[in-house]
Amino acid sequence: MSLRFDAFPLCVFTSMQKLLLATTNSGKLREIRDILGGVPFELMTLAAWPGLRPPEETGRTFEDNARQKALYYAASTGTLTVAEDSGLEIDALDGVPGVESARFGGEATTYAEKFALIYDALREKGAPTSTARFVCAVAVVDGDHVIFESRGTVEGRLAPQPKGDGGFGYDPIFFYPPFGRTLAEAADRKTEVSHRGKAFRELRAFLENSGGR
Repeated sequence: MSLRFDAFPLCVFTSMQKLLLATTNSGKLREIRDILGGVPFELMTLAAWPGLRPPEETGRTFEDNARQKALYYAASTGTLTVAEDSGLEIDALDGVPGVESARFGGEATTYAEKFALIYDALREKGAPTSTARFVCAVAVVDGDHVIFESRGTVEGRLAPQPKGDGGFGYDPIFFYPPFGRTLAEAADRKTEVSHRGKAFRELRAFLENSGGR
């Protein structure tokens, strides 16, 4: 996990400044709002800019895409913006789906279809399961400056089959050994250990140290 304070190492925000949470994923928004609840910022969503189209994600890393999105939305809205990029890396598949996690198998595919593609690919590799990790990269942009970055990961392995109806995305196929269950079965404990929880708790600390002064 890393932090970067590029242009403003002593950045101080005004009390209750707006902070745009630049994602339309309802599951991510719910987790992020829970983690950032109570910070001295007014949390905004993209619902306030209904005509704004998302940028093309061309980065080769999660960090690249998080920066791209944060810079784009900050420029488009004139608002302090946080964006994240996250996904699943499967070691037996050389890191696939990685930065293509949301688009794996095509943007219109359901997660059940994505799971089936992953299990088919593992069978072709002769690997019934694999170690894997979730990765989340976070970037905050003020104007045209990246002022904060963090990265969170959680290590686990692919479950033999999807289990659990909590969480979202790839949670049903990600088995977390310390819990003895998938993240989709972990209920509220997920945020304690998740990649997004780790990255956004670093952001929370930064906002609390920088805001409301």
